[in-house]
Amino acid sequence: MRTLPAREHLPVGAAGRPVLDVVIPVHNEEKDLEPCVLRLHEHLSRTFPYAFRITVADNASTDTTPHVARALAARLPDAVRSVRLEEKGRGRALRTVWSASEAPVLAYMDVDLSTDLNALLPLVAPLISGHSDLAIGSRLTRSSRVVRGPKREFVSRAYNLILRGSLAARFSDAQCGFKAIRREVAEQLLPMVEDTGWFFDTEMLVLAERAGLRIHEVPVDWVDDPDSTVHIVRTATDDLKGVWRVGRALATGSLPLDRLARPFGDDPRDRELTGVPGGLARQLVGFCVVGALSTLFYLALYSLFRLGLGAQLANGAALLLSAVANTAANRRLTFGVRGRERAARHQAQGLVVFGIGLALTSGSLLALGAATGDPAHSTELAVLIVANLAATGVRFLLFRLWVFPAQGRSTNGTSR
Repeated sequence: MRTLPAREHLPVGAAGRPVLDVVIPVHNEEKDLEPCVLRLHEHLSRTFPYAFRITVADNASTDTTPHVARALAARLPDAVRSVRLEEKGRGRALRTVWSASEAPVLAYMDVDLSTDLNALLPLVAPLISGHSDLAIGSRLTRSSRVVRGPKREFVSRAYNLILRGSLAARFSDAQCGFKAIRREVAEQLLPMVEDTGWFFDTEMLVLAERAGLRIHEVPVDWVDDPDSTVHIVRTATDDLKGVWRVGRALATGSLPLDRLARPFGDDPRDRELTGVPGGLARQLVGFCVVGALSTLFYLALYSLFRLGLGAQLANGAALLLSAVANTAANRRLTFGVRGRERAARHQAQGLVVFGIGLALTSGSLLALGAATGDPAHSTELAVLIVANLAATGVRFLLFRLWVFPAQGRSTNGTSR
């Protein structure tokens, strides 16, 4: 197993070798790219005490963005370079550039420069000094100053609440386009990150935190770009899919997080991570998030099975598969039970809870069939949603009081 070297203050780089590589992912940004790069270059030249480089990562732009990027690289050959990718995806751009960069500190920011550049040096300083492994700008700390509309504010806070409830994330802002990482950490962390789009940031941070890496947060001043091309609904949907995928991987222990070795023997990161706090409010949030994702998974399975099976068989098969995934996710994410000990017993108890849900949903289908004879598919789905909501309260109580009782978990979040 590869190990990370002990964190050390980075030495001043040799002439021409950048200490910091700032990546700007762009797609069709022909108007904003040049003023952004020139403003960033001027700021770094004036305030940053180390050699630096700005890398424009063009995500398959179809306008004149590639030409603008090449012109900037020709104009500032010692400080700017251009990289062209033929596929879109912010995560793909960052992985490509960061994996090939020789700079010991790697960063990125959005092209609109919504974040005040005065936060850049505080962002990367803990990585240069060896204090931290990753650093993120946060718009959600008390000392941050943020100007944006209520819709984006709600979406951002709701998303981070979901992360805290479902993945036990402790960082405050996953999606702020202002982050940095030490190169030796990126070399081991990036191969574990699957997403190539907007969820890339979240997945990277969750895996880093679960592996015990140190994440430094910097309060930022941030002004929303009213001309942003980010599609909120599509991005939110992709993010929720990513939350489900990562949560499932963490619950099953399929991620080799032990590859991210701790650099110091006597380091708080070597202590076993605690599970999700057992407070009722925290568990309710986690349970609701897992439940919502499980319901989507269940409905998708039901719709698929209904093509070739009757309503009862389709309901039973979909509920069984989603129940197994739901029990595993709640075991790990909501109630903080780790390891394989008693996992089989927990799944068996979860199947009893599944039986109660099956009785409720099957009973609702029987009642619907008796009342209408041949109900429409949309009507079936509506009735099943109501039945699942009715079973949610009972399911939570059974999980909390019987399947995963507080006395059955030790103080460090592992099962006894």
